[in-house]
Amino acid sequence: MPRSPDHPVDPVFTQRWSPRSFTGEAIPESVLLSAFEAARWAPSASNVQPWRFVVATPLQPLWEPLLGLLAPRNAKWAAKASALIVILSDRFVERRGEVVENGSHSFDAGAAWSNFAHQALRLGWHSHGIGGFDRAATRDLLAVPDEFAVEAVVALGRKGGLDQLDPEFHAAEAPNSRRPLAETVFVGRFGEPAFDAEKDVA
Repeated sequence: MPRSPDHPVDPVFTQRWSPRSFTGEAIPESVLLSAFEAARWAPSASNVQPWRFVVATPLQPLWEPLLGLLAPRNAKWAAKASALIVILSDRFVERRGEVVENGSHSFDAGAAWSNFAHQALRLGWHSHGIGGFDRAATRDLLAVPDEFAVEAVVALGRKGGLDQLDPEFHAAEAPNSRRPLAETVFVGRFGEPAFDAEKDVA
Protein backbone atom coordinates (compact mmCIF):
# COMPACT_ATOMS: atom_id res chain seq x y z
CA MET A 1 0.00 0.00 0.00
CA PRO A 2 1.27 3.52 -0.79
CA ARG A 3 3.07 5.44 1.93
CA SER A 4 1.31 8.50 3.29
CA PRO A 5 3.49 11.31 4.69
CA ASP A 6 2.27 13.39 7.62
CA HIS A 7 3.36 16.61 5.90
CA PRO A 8 3.80 17.54 2.20
CA VAL A 9 6.93 16.18 0.54
CA ASP A 10 7.93 15.38 -3.02
CA PRO A 11 6.67 11.86 -3.89
CA VAL A 12 10.20 10.67 -4.67
CA PHE A 13 10.87 10.51 -0.92
CA THR A 14 7.97 8.21 -0.11
CA GLN A 15 8.30 6.16 -3.29
CA ARG A 16 11.90 5.20 -2.50
CA TRP A 17 12.11 1.99 -0.52
CA SER A 18 14.42 -1.00 -0.35
CA PRO A 19 13.06 -4.09 -2.10
CA ARG A 20 14.86 -7.41 -2.11
CA SER A 21 13.27 -8.76 -5.27
CA PHE A 22 15.11 -7.79 -8.45
CA THR A 23 14.67 -8.88 -12.06
CA GLY A 24 18.37 -9.34 -12.75
CA GLU A 25 18.20 -7.44 -16.04
CA ALA A 26 21.28 -5.56 -17.23
CA ILE A 27 21.47 -1.93 -16.17
CA PRO A 28 22.36 0.62 -18.86
CA GLU A 29 25.53 2.59 -18.30
CA SER A 30 23.51 5.76 -18.80
CA VAL A 31 21.46 4.98 -15.68
CA LEU A 32 24.58 4.45 -13.59
CA LEU A 33 26.15 7.65 -14.91
CA SER A 34 23.02 9.65 -14.14
CA ALA A 35 22.79 8.27 -10.59
CA PHE A 36 26.48 8.88 -9.93
CA GLU A 37 26.15 12.39 -11.35
CA ALA A 38 23.44 13.07 -8.78
CA ALA A 39 25.73 11.70 -6.06
CA ARG A 40 28.49 13.99 -7.31
CA TRP A 41 26.41 17.05 -6.43
CA ALA A 42 25.80 16.09 -2.81
CA PRO A 43 26.92 18.56 -0.13
CA SER A 44 30.07 17.92 1.88
CA ALA A 45 32.10 19.75 4.52
CA SER A 46 34.57 22.13 2.82
CA ASN A 47 33.48 20.55 -0.47
CA VAL A 48 36.04 17.76 -0.06
CA GLN A 49 33.64 15.16 -1.51
CA PRO A 50 35.00 12.19 0.47
CA TRP A 51 32.78 9.59 -1.21
CA ARG A 52 34.07 6.99 -3.65
CA PHE A 53 32.19 4.16 -5.36
CA VAL A 54 33.28 0.78 -6.74
CA VAL A 55 30.83 -0.86 -9.15
CA ALA A 56 30.42 -4.55 -9.96
CA THR A 57 27.95 -6.08 -12.42
CA PRO A 58 27.21 -9.77 -13.06
CA LEU A 59 29.31 -9.73 -16.24
CA GLN A 60 32.47 -8.67 -14.40
CA PRO A 61 34.96 -11.01 -12.65
CA LEU A 62 34.49 -9.00 -9.44
CA TRP A 63 30.82 -9.95 -9.12
CA GLU A 64 31.02 -13.42 -7.61
CA PRO A 65 33.83 -12.64 -5.14
CA LEU A 66 32.00 -9.52 -3.93
CA LEU A 67 28.68 -11.35 -3.69
CA GLY A 68 30.45 -13.98 -1.61
CA LEU A 69 31.43 -11.36 0.97
CA LEU A 70 27.84 -10.49 1.77
CA ALA A 71 26.19 -12.17 4.73
CA PRO A 72 24.61 -15.38 3.36
CA ARG A 73 21.06 -14.13 3.88
CA ASN A 74 21.83 -10.93 1.97
CA ALA A 75 23.64 -12.76 -0.82
CA LYS A 76 20.56 -14.92 -1.36
CA TRP A 77 18.49 -11.99 -2.70
CA ALA A 78 21.27 -9.65 -3.86
CA ALA A 79 22.39 -12.24 -6.42
CA LYS A 80 19.58 -11.03 -8.73
CA ALA A 81 20.57 -7.35 -8.55
CA SER A 82 21.87 -5.64 -11.67
CA ALA A 83 24.82 -4.04 -9.88
CA LEU A 84 26.55 -4.07 -6.51
CA ILE A 85 28.11 -0.76 -5.51
CA VAL A 86 30.57 -0.43 -2.66
CA ILE A 87 30.49 2.97 -0.95
CA LEU A 88 33.75 4.26 0.49
CA SER A 89 34.69 7.51 2.21
CA ASP A 90 38.02 9.25 2.74
CA ARG A 91 38.57 9.54 6.49
CA PHE A 92 41.09 12.38 6.19
CA VAL A 93 41.23 15.91 4.81
CA GLU A 94 43.98 18.46 4.31
CA ARG A 95 43.43 21.69 6.20
CA ARG A 96 46.02 24.49 6.28
CA GLY A 97 48.71 22.15 5.07
CA GLU A 98 48.00 19.45 7.65
CA VAL A 99 46.23 16.12 7.11
CA VAL A 100 43.59 15.66 9.80
CA GLU A 101 40.61 13.41 10.52
CA ASN A 102 37.48 14.37 8.60
CA GLY A 103 34.75 14.06 11.21
CA SER A 104 31.97 14.19 8.62
CA HIS A 105 33.25 11.68 6.05
CA SER A 106 30.52 9.12 6.71
CA PHE A 107 27.83 11.80 7.00
CA ASP A 108 28.84 13.27 3.63
CA ALA A 109 29.03 9.85 1.94
CA GLY A 110 25.50 9.25 3.21
CA ALA A 111 24.34 12.41 1.48
CA ALA A 112 25.87 11.21 -1.78
CA TRP A 113 24.25 7.79 -1.40
CA SER A 114 20.86 9.43 -0.84
CA ASN A 115 21.25 11.48 -4.04
CA PHE A 116 22.23 8.32 -5.90
CA ALA A 117 19.24 6.34 -4.62
CA HIS A 118 16.67 9.00 -5.44
CA GLN A 119 18.02 9.68 -8.92
CA ALA A 120 18.06 5.95 -9.67
CA LEU A 121 14.44 5.77 -8.56
CA ARG A 122 13.48 8.60 -10.93
CA LEU A 123 14.87 6.44 -13.72
CA GLY A 124 12.87 3.39 -12.64
CA TRP A 125 15.54 1.53 -10.63
CA HIS A 126 15.47 0.56 -6.97
CA SER A 127 18.32 0.29 -4.51
CA HIS A 128 18.85 -1.52 -1.22
CA GLY A 129 21.66 -0.59 1.14
CA ILE A 130 23.48 -3.50 2.77
CA GLY A 131 25.40 -3.33 6.03
CA GLY A 132 25.82 -7.08 6.48
CA PHE A 133 29.08 -7.92 4.69
CA ASP A 134 32.74 -8.60 5.46
CA ARG A 135 34.34 -5.15 5.44
CA ALA A 136 37.92 -6.32 5.96
CA ALA A 137 37.71 -8.84 3.13
CA THR A 138 36.02 -6.25 0.90
CA ARG A 139 38.90 -3.87 1.55
CA ASP A 140 41.35 -6.58 0.49
CA LEU A 141 39.34 -7.62 -2.56
CA LEU A 142 39.06 -4.07 -3.88
CA ALA A 143 42.53 -2.93 -2.76
CA VAL A 144 40.98 -0.06 -0.82
CA PRO A 145 43.64 2.20 0.77
CA ASP A 146 43.72 2.33 4.57
CA GLU A 147 42.63 5.97 4.67
CA PHE A 148 39.22 5.06 3.24
CA ALA A 149 36.35 3.68 5.30
CA VAL A 150 34.32 0.86 3.78
CA GLU A 151 30.82 2.15 4.45
CA ALA A 152 28.24 -0.06 2.74
CA VAL A 153 27.27 -2.11 -0.29
CA VAL A 154 24.26 -1.14 -2.38
CA ALA A 155 22.27 -3.56 -4.52
CA LEU A 156 20.70 -1.83 -7.53
CA GLY A 157 18.16 -3.24 -9.96
CA ARG A 158 14.67 -3.27 -11.41
CA LYS A 159 12.13 -4.25 -8.81
CA GLY A 160 10.84 -7.78 -9.32
CA GLY A 161 7.76 -9.61 -8.08
CA LEU A 162 7.39 -12.08 -5.25
CA ASP A 163 7.77 -14.91 -7.74
CA GLN A 164 11.40 -13.83 -8.18
CA LEU A 165 12.13 -13.78 -4.45
CA ASP A 166 12.84 -16.54 -1.96
CA PRO A 167 9.71 -17.11 0.18
CA GLU A 168 11.82 -16.37 3.25
CA PHE A 169 11.62 -12.68 2.37
CA HIS A 170 8.02 -12.37 1.19
CA ALA A 171 6.56 -11.01 4.44
CA ALA A 172 8.97 -8.06 4.49
CA GLU A 173 8.72 -7.19 0.79
CA ALA A 174 6.73 -3.97 1.13
CA PRO A 175 7.48 -0.32 1.88
CA ASN A 176 7.79 0.30 5.60
CA SER A 177 6.83 3.40 7.58
CA ARG A 178 8.74 5.92 9.70
CA ARG A 179 8.45 7.11 13.27
CA PRO A 180 6.62 10.45 13.71
CA LEU A 181 8.53 13.75 13.75
CA ALA A 182 7.70 14.22 17.43
CA GLU A 183 10.04 11.30 18.17
CA THR A 184 12.95 12.56 16.06
CA VAL A 185 12.92 16.38 16.01
CA PHE A 186 13.60 18.15 19.31
CA VAL A 187 13.94 21.73 20.58
CA GLY A 188 16.02 22.96 23.50
CA ARG A 189 16.87 19.56 24.92
CA PHE A 190 16.92 16.04 23.58
CA GLY A 191 13.49 14.50 23.84
CA GLU A 192 11.51 17.75 23.88
CA PRO A 193 9.37 17.80 20.68
CA ALA A 194 10.00 20.81 18.46
CA PHE A 195 6.52 20.97 16.94
CA ASP A 196 2.92 20.57 17.91
CA ALA A 197 2.12 17.06 16.69
CA GLU A 198 -1.43 18.16 15.84
CA LYS A 199 -0.35 21.10 13.70
CA ASP A 200 0.70 21.08 10.01
CA VAL A 201 4.06 22.82 10.03
CA ALA A 202 4.77 22.62 6.29
